[in-house]
Amino acid sequence: MASITDFIAQQVNSAAGGLSIPANLKDQVLGGLGNSILGSLTQTVAKPGGVDLVKGLLTGSADASSSPITALAGNLFKNNVLSKLDLGKLAPVLAGTIPVIMGKLGGILKDQDGDGDVDLNDIILTLKGGGKQQASGALGGGLLGAATSILGGILGSKK
Repeated sequence: MASITDFIAQQVNSAAGGLSIPANLKDQVLGGLGNSILGSLTQTVAKPGGVDLVKGLLTGSADASSSPITALAGNLFKNNVLSKLDLGKLAPVLAGTIPVIMGKLGGILKDQDGDGDVDLNDIILTLKGGGKQQASGALGGGLLGAATSILGGILGSKK
């Protein structure tokens, strides 16, 4: 299984890669989309009740279009990327890809540890990509490491 960062990168490229993004800004835009999505997951997990929100989104039991995680990803992208770039009419189109990408995350979380349910261990295994190497490149491993650390702390306190 690929890591969640790999999956997000694939969805970002699928949703926005075909748009006419200026060549000199494409890596910044695509990386910003990915970082915004992963950042929203990481920040949500750190909040009370956040693990359940992330679990709902990643299992597909929550509607991605109305999820506060999707809204946070959109705000992060607008504030951290779009506000710094002059993309004109392309900016709202790019922002509109976030709900689409978040919708594709639904169902990626399944019982991976064989205990018959989807729990925090499964979230950690999903973030780690089933124990495979962390992703590098535009999305980097920093947010993944932070998310895994936060989840590990929550898992340790709940068990």
